[in-house]
Amino acid sequence: MNTKHLFLITNGLLLAVGNCGGPLIMRLYFLRGGSRIWFSSWLETAGFPILLLPLLSSYLRRRRQNLLHIKPRLFAAAAAIGVLTGLDDYLYAYGVSKLPVSTTTLLVATQLSFTAAFAFLIVGQRFTAFSVNAVVLLTAGPVVLGLHASGDRPEGESDREYWVGFFMTLAAAALYGLILPLVELAYKSAKQEITYTLVMEMQFVMCFFATVFCTVGMIVNNDFQVISREAREYELGETKYYLVVVWSAIIWQCFYLGAIGVIFYSSSLLSAIIIHVLFPLTQTLAIVFYHESFHAEKGVAFFLAIWGFTSYFWGEIRYNNKKKNIPTTVDNQTHHLET
Repeated sequence: MNTKHLFLITNGLLLAVGNCGGPLIMRLYFLRGGSRIWFSSWLETAGFPILLLPLLSSYLRRRRQNLLHIKPRLFAAAAAIGVLTGLDDYLYAYGVSKLPVSTTTLLVATQLSFTAAFAFLIVGQRFTAFSVNAVVLLTAGPVVLGLHASGDRPEGESDREYWVGFFMTLAAAALYGLILPLVELAYKSAKQEITYTLVMEMQFVMCFFATVFCTVGMIVNNDFQVISREAREYELGETKYYLVVVWSAIIWQCFYLGAIGVIFYSSSLLSAIIIHVLFPLTQTLAIVFYHESFHAEKGVAFFLAIWGFTSYFWGEIRYNNKKKNIPTTVDNQTHHLET
């Protein structure tokens, strides 16, 4: 196993932790008495200061004159994507506050189709019969789940609240389906060496501007004044309230770092596929921890997810084997693994 594959697996695992743990801990916040949507969306990116630890380690090892890798062009792109991420965080948090994890997962799964379409339009994503098959199978899973999703409206929630949450979540899926190819485009248009240190710097900038966006929303919505009272009234106790808050921020950082790391080593489409293939696992965990119902449709969706995931990687293996036997020109955009 070479270094690239090791880094790709590591980022895939980070993405898995964030993708499964993020929705569950966010839902826990709302189920046990939390109600601040802007605060919950703020937590999705507010953990970005923890990136200072690996960044500082990288800077001390290099001891170069230039402290930062990121240049103004890429900084501006990361800032713009960060604002979009902040909006996406709010849309997603609103949906999680109103819908069960299983329904939220179902709707967010449509992100794969949006990512595929935007990746084709924005970065010229290469499609093979295997990757198209994977997209079809992974999109079919949520449709199967949808056959059993009509009766999951939480008690005491109005039709209006449910459907607003429904469409907010769908909008979040579409927007994040756009964000992933935009990150890939930023890499390709950077006109500088792309290292993993630069990837972390880019995430730092993205999360900073996303957090600023959500901070403004919190100020307008008076969330800062309510947090201490909400903590005292939390069903699990004040201490566990702050544990939920802190771990939510940490776990979501795993998600974002893993997502853009996978894009760096491969593509936005692969990042979306890894996110998607983990949805059945997220639903299984929701069944275990929140006692959500399990039915045959979820089993079928899980099978389709594994089939689609296998199809994608089998196609990539075949493509790479053919590519080894064909002379290629050196790409102008070089990716470096060293930090």
